[in-house]
Amino acid sequence: MPTMSSARRSQWPVWLCWLAMVLDGFDLVVLGTVIPTLIKTGELGFDAVGATFAATISLVGVGLGALFIAPLSDKFGRRKLLIACVAGFSIFTIGVAFAPNVAVFSVLRLLAGLGLGACLPAALAYMNDYAPAGTAGKSTTRTMTGYHVGAVATALLAIIIVPNWRLMFIIGGLAGLVLLPFLWAKLPESLPEAAPATAGEATKPASAVERSASNATKTGFRDLLQKPYPVVALGIGVASFMGLLLVYGLNTWLPQLMAAAGYPVSTGLTLLLVLNLGAVAGLFLAGVLADKHGTKKIVLMWFGLSAVFLAILSVKIPNEFLLNAAVFVTGIFVFSSQVLVYAWVSQLFPSRLRGTALGFAAGVGRLGAIVGPAVTGTLVAANIAYPAGFYVFAAAGVLAVAALFLVPQKVRNTEEAVTADN
Repeated sequence: MPTMSSARRSQWPVWLCWLAMVLDGFDLVVLGTVIPTLIKTGELGFDAVGATFAATISLVGVGLGALFIAPLSDKFGRRKLLIACVAGFSIFTIGVAFAPNVAVFSVLRLLAGLGLGACLPAALAYMNDYAPAGTAGKSTTRTMTGYHVGAVATALLAIIIVPNWRLMFIIGGLAGLVLLPFLWAKLPESLPEAAPATAGEATKPASAVERSASNATKTGFRDLLQKPYPVVALGIGVASFMGLLLVYGLNTWLPQLMAAAGYPVSTGLTLLLVLNLGAVAGLFLAGVLADKHGTKKIVLMWFGLSAVFLAILSVKIPNEFLLNAAVFVTGIFVFSSQVLVYAWVSQLFPSRLRGTALGFAAGVGRLGAIVGPAVTGTLVAANIAYPAGFYVFAAAGVLAVAALFLVPQKVRNTEEAVTADN
């Protein structure tokens, strides 16, 4: 298998990591597109409580995968982990289509989430290993456009296919299986270089040097508890919690929130599409601005504007054009806010800890992803989801801004100096 250095100019890793994020985007949206149908028909025994449980247990799997599987990429390499994760997600997602009841449906979603939860931090760590210096913002946000392209494609697919919800999961799983042989054949190995090569190591194949360096320095979450990382981890963790609370809360329940506000179900699905189109536009803009002006400044601004526009959505907008415009702009800020957190993590931590740190951010964030749909689902079940749901989301944006003020602009350890953006 070619090493990173021999494939430096190849575009395969860029596109393959992007396509892996497309699968993540599918999973982000798919449950939100089928929940209204499952609740309306009562198929498999679904009701508002069952839908909330399914959404919650799915995210438990994703969180566990991010926390406990993603860090393995720092020890064994990004390529192997990505392949295993995509394979697991694809098989269990196809299985969801044949679930006989809510319980089996939920368990299969949990198992699929284990693979997918590790996929995102591993892919982002890979791209930050691969990207030229000084382009962490653009590399992260551009890779994550796949996340929202997948969400947009899934929302479009749902408009065409729903109420045939089973076909949604079959298509998503098959897409992952199609990607697998390309990952195997075209993705070069990537192991972070924990230490410079010695004169003796210079005669070894690059892959052997990388394995030796990786094995020489063991990594784990305990490293995040050592100075100077605890304060950084706290601020990043809280911001990720709030960021993914927004992302998953909105994508899971936006159609139902809009239905509660009196909009037709078809309008809710269309707004889900518009929300994620805004997300794609926001990612391109956020990456450029972050690399130019500093990630910290832009992520604080993005979370703050997210809170403002989410509060605006708590007011019913009778004009269709203005409603779509408001949702589009909300998407610009909400989703790229969380991606900017990932970009900043990639800059704050050394390469040997990058997969672990990204796994921590994504894993703690998944707790927010669990809380968001659970709280919103509870509001839906109590018939008070609109406008209270948008108040909860706006408050999360404000709390993320407060948490990120805790993160210092510069972080140094005894191994290397890592300069964060001003």
